[in-house]
Amino acid sequence: MKVSEILKVKGNILYTVTPETPLIEAVNTMAEKDIGSLVVMEFGTLIGMLTFREVLNAIHQNGGAVGSNTVRKHMDDSPITVTPDTEVNEVRRIMLERHARYVPIMDARTLLGVMSFYDVAKAVLDAQGFENKMLKAYIRDWPASAEE
Repeated sequence: MKVSEILKVKGNILYTVTPETPLIEAVNTMAEKDIGSLVVMEFGTLIGMLTFREVLNAIHQNGGAVGSNTVRKHMDDSPITVTPDTEVNEVRRIMLERHARYVPIMDARTLLGVMSFYDVAKAVLDAQGFENKMLKAYIRDWPASAEE
């Protein structure tokens, strides 16, 4: 299964911010939209990701407050990306290795979406469920042996 297949099911709603967005505004957007990440775009180019991990680090650095800094100060400025042709098992491996919960999906320089670890886990579970259903149907319809 490829990333493009998950993207078709997932949809293409994207939430972005600029690096100059106040961090508190980004946090409010994440809370209001019930999302765990924002893509940071500048001049139409992906330059970073802001996830709840970076937000928690900012709150920790600011003694329990979000602070008055911009997204640029706290974003991950070198997020890993995947393409629509990347296999889901490869995405899973990359996410586990890098402890990444969100990865942008890029087609050349065009942002197509963001894949979460939840999206990957759901796709794998759905695929396994389908495979199990097919195996059970195959076993149930197994031809009777000639000896019976």
